[in-house]
Amino acid sequence: MPAEDIFISGVGVYEPPTVSIADAVAEGSYPAEQAESAGLLGVHVAGDTPAPEMALHAAREALTRAGQPAAELDVQLYADSWHQGPDGWLPQSYLQHHLGGDCLSVEVRSGCNGMFTALELAIGYLRGDGERRSALVVTADNFGTPLMDRWNSGVGYIPADGSSALVLTKRPSFAQVLAARTVTVAAAEQVHRGDEPLFPPSATVGRSVDFNGRLLSFRETLRGNPDGAAPLFEVQKQTVEIVHRCLSDAGIEPGDLARVAFNNFSKEMVEQRIMAPLGLPLSKSTWEFGRGIGHGTCDQIMSFNHLLAAGELGPGDHLLMMGVAPGITLSAAVVKVVDTPPWAA
Repeated sequence: MPAEDIFISGVGVYEPPTVSIADAVAEGSYPAEQAESAGLLGVHVAGDTPAPEMALHAAREALTRAGQPAAELDVQLYADSWHQGPDGWLPQSYLQHHLGGDCLSVEVRSGCNGMFTALELAIGYLRGDGERRSALVVTADNFGTPLMDRWNSGVGYIPADGSSALVLTKRPSFAQVLAARTVTVAAAEQVHRGDEPLFPPSATVGRSVDFNGRLLSFRETLRGNPDGAAPLFEVQKQTVEIVHRCLSDAGIEPGDLARVAFNNFSKEMVEQRIMAPLGLPLSKSTWEFGRGIGHGTCDQIMSFNHLLAAGELGPGDHLLMMGVAPGITLSAAVVKVVDTPPWAA
């Protein structure tokens, strides 16, 4: 959907210490062959820092940069993909408790694309009432728990800890959200489910996350089924289509993009899934930055923050943010930099 009336006034991040891939390989945590093929360099590991505490840090930074009192927010959306604290307790309320304010505050569970989902919901909420002016979107996760084997849960990426935040406003500011879209290819949801039972939920019985095993199980269902791989082809088709629809909403072409921020995946995955289909070189992606921090709900906003701080995005530049997540959901957003924010200058 076009979103020219929505601006970004603040960006905040919490980046935990980085563990190098070389150290992980030397310790026997990460397979050497995967390290060589993926080309990754490091991953953010937060230790015992709770995700809500990281979220609080990123939110405060974004609000300070925006000059936005938390008490004047109209909605707060907290996106995550992993356990946040005591089950039955709500992390967004903790965040609001420490930030202040009493606006609508909601947790969003949409996997790696939680930021995109929260962004679209925030845009719709702000547009729903002429009196609503600003929104806070936060993402946060800490995967360092007993049921997550960070180094062997998937292929081509490593789950990363951290937090990011955006302040959205109807008032003109340093960046403008030109478009945002999401599409779901639900026929491919089994890719991340495999043959695991739906009940009891895996966390309640101590079953660890193994996306590799689930993918292998899904591939077994394809044997002897000539149409079994159709959902995967549809995912790739829809990836290209949603990007072009989003670019059309923004009134630009792929060649107009200054940079592309995708999930922090392996070099091969970034090239094959997004850059090559758009006819763009890998150098226009944020892979060089992302290969050193790992993959989570924060990828695109951390990349956006990095590009601004490093002077790699300037006034008039367009950034495409693109993500893929279980569901399978495909999300895209186009942001135009209007001016260099004071904190980046």
